[in-house]
Amino acid sequence: MTQKTSDRAVELFNSKFNCAQSVFAACAEENGLTESERLSVAAAFGGGMARQGEVCGALTGALMAMGERQSRAIADDPAAARDAIYAQAAELIAAFRAAHGSILCRELTGCLLGTEEGQRSFKERNVHNTLCTKLVAFAAERATAK
Repeated sequence: MTQKTSDRAVELFNSKFNCAQSVFAACAEENGLTESERLSVAAAFGGGMARQGEVCGALTGALMAMGERQSRAIADDPAAARDAIYAQAAELIAAFRAAHGSILCRELTGCLLGTEEGQRSFKERNVHNTLCTKLVAFAAERATAK
C-alpha cells in the first residue's frame, strides 16, 4: 500500500464518506472486499449507528476491518476465531476509550447527530475537523496494526 492507511481514511472522511465508511474502506486487505463494497457495507454506521450517537463509527469501521481480516479463520473454526477476534476487539475498544475518554459518538462529539440542532452544533463547532478526523486516523491506524 503506497498511502498510509490513516491518511487514506482521513482523505475519504474529508471527501464525502462517513467515519465508519472511511475507516473500513481504508483498511482494505488485498484479498477482501473492494473499497467500493466496504463503503456500501459501512454506510449506515456513521454518527454512532445512523446518527444515533451510539458506538463511534470510526471504531465500528475498525472493528469491521478486523473481522474481515479474520474471515478465513472464522469460516474454518467459528468458535475459536470468535474468541480471538473478541480479544483483539476488546484491546482496540480499550485503547480507543483510554485515548479519547469514551467510545460513544454523542459523548465524544457532544452532539446528538440525529437531530437538526445536533447537526448544526456539529458544523458550527467544526467537530468534523477538530475531533472526528483524529478519531478516524486513530481507528484506521489501530485496525491495521499487526
